[in-house]
Amino acid sequence: MAGVNKVILVGNLGADPEVKYLEGDNVVANLRLATTEAYKDRSGNRVEQTEWHDLELWGGQAKIAEQYLKKGMQIYVEGKIKSDTWQDQEGNNRKRTKIRVLSFTMLGARSENPGGNPSSGEGNYQRTNPAPSNPVSQPASNSMDLAPSSDEDDDLPF
Repeated sequence: MAGVNKVILVGNLGADPEVKYLEGDNVVANLRLATTEAYKDRSGNRVEQTEWHDLELWGGQAKIAEQYLKKGMQIYVEGKIKSDTWQDQEGNNRKRTKIRVLSFTMLGARSENPGGNPSSGEGNYQRTNPAPSNPVSQPASNSMDLAPSSDEDDDLPF
């Protein structure tokens, strides 16, 4: 049976992206993302717990991150866990866990995200090309009556 390695995070950037241009037109961006959970302890006091995540973006996503992402912005991330192991200069074994980002979306209004997409204030950047979507707009209605009128046929299959 195959395993699943998928991570979904929503949080705020702790710093601007650190972008490195490597040989062969490879680009990598490293980000720090803070996710905060809030809950009440047994005494009824509100407790906040923040986790920091190291994110890694490659190629076109790294270039987009460099251009649009800024410290404090809120983003939605989908990716997978990646672990690196190495020996430091003193011979100690070291391990670091990071999130390899497969797609991300900038959240919030343009006024909340100063580095956001200039056209819409938010963006969805995926490594693969998503299928084109056809947004459907429906006219606004002031009526809260959800029952079909007697002149309309109900075409629902159930």
